[in-house]
Amino acid sequence: MIAPGRRQGFAVAVAAMAAVVLLSNILVQHPLAFSVGRLDLADLLTWGAFTYPLAFLVTDLTNRLFGARTARRVVYVGFAVAVGLSVYFSTPRIAIASGSAFLVGQLLDVGVFNALRERTWWKAPAFSSLLGSFVDTLLFFSLAFAPLFAFVGPNDAFAVEAAPFLGIFAAEAPRWLSWAFGDFSVKLLMAALALVPYRLAINAVLPARQAAS
Repeated sequence: MIAPGRRQGFAVAVAAMAAVVLLSNILVQHPLAFSVGRLDLADLLTWGAFTYPLAFLVTDLTNRLFGARTARRVVYVGFAVAVGLSVYFSTPRIAIASGSAFLVGQLLDVGVFNALRERTWWKAPAFSSLLGSFVDTLLFFSLAFAPLFAFVGPNDAFAVEAAPFLGIFAAEAPRWLSWAFGDFSVKLLMAALALVPYRLAINAVLPARQAAS
């Protein structure tokens, strides 16, 4: 039987994960309409790149407060939501890529966090988010756009077309590689920023739970 406090925590985590996935699927349709010098960010990023990394914050907080088993259950719910929304908003290939990347990246995050949970407070969330984000990015963009995985679904001609890397360098590469680089860069930034609310939440919740026990 699950304790009431754990049930409530699980419900909050599931709601937060579902909200992050839903919001990201909506915002991914809106490019970032800003430029930095010659770099047009709209060619690299959508607003969803800034909200999706919050899924790692939800997973890490759940892991720290309620353990790896509960965190994995939250990931499975998030996976179901991600696949459902992706099927509705995009193509089957994108849905497969999105669901696969989310599930593998988040479960890796849980495993790495659990292995480092006794280390200095920031190491578990930092390294788990870093590795999880890398694998998530690699899987999603490869499955979604790389010609190697054309058996999953038709290639996106625009994504695989060669263009200046990041839109500014002389060297050319398939556009999806620039998209992946931009996406991962934002994930690293958000992982660093997320350490602040992570620390604040832990400081607020753990003393209260210890006092109540």
